[in-house]
Amino acid sequence: MSTTLLLNASYEPLRVIPLRRALHLVLAKKAEVLEEGEGVVRSAKVTMPRPSVIRLTYMVKVPYRSRLPLTRTNLTARDRGECQYCGASVGSRGTIDHVVPRSRGGKHAWENVVLACGPCNSKKDDRTLSELSWSLERKPFAPKGTSWIIIGLHRVEDSWQPYLPAWA
Repeated sequence: MSTTLLLNASYEPLRVIPLRRALHLVLAKKAEVLEEGEGVVRSAKVTMPRPSVIRLTYMVKVPYRSRLPLTRTNLTARDRGECQYCGASVGSRGTIDHVVPRSRGGKHAWENVVLACGPCNSKKDDRTLSELSWSLERKPFAPKGTSWIIIGLHRVEDSWQPYLPAWA
């Protein structure tokens, strides 16, 4: 099933919606197409390019911001599929590693976990970074905002990247 990125009138990412809903919004003039995807959509009277990114013509108030759950998939998205110790590309084969080991009082929280390759995770074991003289590629952080929720839950298309600030 094809999906479309929906932006608020302020260009803030709101959510990913099914293609059918995106077409309804565009044809009802409630949204405008910003980026076109591959292929076309045809009906008895209309032929149009498939919308990849659309923007609402009116502002929608977003009352609630949920926090992204700490899962391997979301951690892989945050750390861009790279081991945070050696920089190797691990993708979905990466493991969750606690910077401050749980055996030493480290918490299972976004600010204390990173994606690691198997060899680095084994070498680190239950030691701290200072004991190994290691450093992190990037400081761990808790992803916030709708962009991270979209990135964590959906396959991000190339045409969406300019509209997702967290991706840059």
